[in-house]
Amino acid sequence: MSDYVLGISAQFHDAAAALVRDGEIVAAAAEERFSRIKHDSALPFRAAKWCLEHEGIRPDDLAAVVFHEKPLRKFERLMITQINAFPRSLEAFRRTALSWFPDKLWVRGALAKGLGIDARKVIFSDHHLSHAASAFYTSPFEEAAVLAVDGVGEWASTALFDASRNGIERLSEIHFPHSIGLVYSAFTAYLGFQVNDGEAKVMGLSSYGQPRYVDEVRKILRSSETDGITVDLSYVTYQHSATQSFSARFEQLFGPARSGDARLDITTPEGRRYADIAASLQAVAEDCVVDLANGLQRQTGRTDLCLAGGVALNSVINARLTSRTQFKRVFVHPAPGDDGCAAGAALWAWNEVLAGRRGPALTRPGLGKAWSNGEIAKLLADLDIKHTAFDDEDAMIASVVDDLVDGKVAGWFQGRFEWGPRSLGHRSILADPTRPEMTERINRKIKFREQFRPFAPAVLQGHEDAYFEMAPGTELLMPWMLGVFPVKDGARALLPSTTHVDGSARVQSVDDLANPLFQRLLIAFGRATGHPVLLNTSFNLKGEPIVTSPLQALRTFYSSELDVLYLGNFRVINTAIGKHFYE
Repeated sequence: MSDYVLGISAQFHDAAAALVRDGEIVAAAAEERFSRIKHDSALPFRAAKWCLEHEGIRPDDLAAVVFHEKPLRKFERLMITQINAFPRSLEAFRRTALSWFPDKLWVRGALAKGLGIDARKVIFSDHHLSHAASAFYTSPFEEAAVLAVDGVGEWASTALFDASRNGIERLSEIHFPHSIGLVYSAFTAYLGFQVNDGEAKVMGLSSYGQPRYVDEVRKILRSSETDGITVDLSYVTYQHSATQSFSARFEQLFGPARSGDARLDITTPEGRRYADIAASLQAVAEDCVVDLANGLQRQTGRTDLCLAGGVALNSVINARLTSRTQFKRVFVHPAPGDDGCAAGAALWAWNEVLAGRRGPALTRPGLGKAWSNGEIAKLLADLDIKHTAFDDEDAMIASVVDDLVDGKVAGWFQGRFEWGPRSLGHRSILADPTRPEMTERINRKIKFREQFRPFAPAVLQGHEDAYFEMAPGTELLMPWMLGVFPVKDGARALLPSTTHVDGSARVQSVDDLANPLFQRLLIAFGRATGHPVLLNTSFNLKGEPIVTSPLQALRTFYSSELDVLYLGNFRVINTAIGKHFYE
């Protein structure tokens, strides 16, 4: 039997490919990192090709190619729900027919042709099983309860599992249209943000508000530990519309929706109303996930929880699960959304179809492509870009520290790019978090994004308790920046640019397993300042994927007001000459 399985996720959003060898993820990437189309949903042939190239194997060397869900069951759900809602669903039905009949129904053949493999090697997982496998088989747990919560897969919107060395057993599921994820997305659209992209903005906005509309939100979304999730469908339209997710009755309950083109000013009464609605939604969504988790814990008796699905990107909810349930530890895969289903599908097939031996827990986020110092040097020479070259990493790190202490904002491009939506010290923008001006400066002049969005602190592992109030059992969230925690009173003034308006921070901890070079930078910065903490945000402009290549890093660098860029062991400064070159 071949040692390799390729997982594929595609056709909704965040398409990705992941390659598993002997039960371990050795290469994984979202298609958007190569196509440069944010949330690209197309079959990820670029990402898949790179995964194979990374390992030096051919398509024939694969034991299987695993698609993350069952397209026919998903198509069945679309047809049944749209026919039942006819004629209101006419436009949705038309769009479904146009996208599914020529393309999405024929995944096996498309993958076989696009990858150059025997079609018999293509097998299909289940959407929520792929989510569950992505979390459990990369966790350090030998047994765990697994909760997968998202918008919708084939029919399910939520699935509850019990996982052990015998595999992953599905216990129950909640079906469309009753969905925490889809209701959260309906509010995302109501608040003027893009669905499947702006949910994190809603989470950030919620910190500016008060949960004054909890009773109203609970008219739409309700939960209990025994009955799960129910949605009052008179308030939502996603079950029959392709373009609108909330109804007129929804607006009667909350007031007029916000236009996405309008500036959101949270100092105005209207802006505060939207922030209060976001805070209320966040509170109810948290209660729903807690109810599901409590019911699952009582059913399984497990003390460890794996959380997966798009809702697991809600780092506020993640951090509160151990304090509000009987679970002692919680783990979330670094790519809990649909991109992570590629890894989950491959891991499920390796462990449960091919009966392979379970691989090690995931400890490092850098599973993407890297560029050598030689390749970077050639690019800089070919483009005639002035730069400083360092003989070794220690000299480069010392220069970065000097720049950051001097108040500069640095682009940081090092090693293999990250798996998942977070920049975790491979493709990052870095700054000194003790400088209060950094929040506005980076949002306004570098990222070009909304002012209410916070920045995350990256902290040297072992120093978290000096700055943050960590909940017990949440340590496994921090390497992936998937938990939000209160900043200690004494540290809020010290870390103003990474402390959100409500006194919280989405914390990343860094050790030598996850990212040894980034760890060394934090150690050096700590020696220089007394605080081994850096502001860390994704290396991209608003609306674009995170940079993948050195050339993209240079483009983003010269398109913003970043001061300095570290590409491998090379330092580039942002000059008028450089901008002229780029233009």
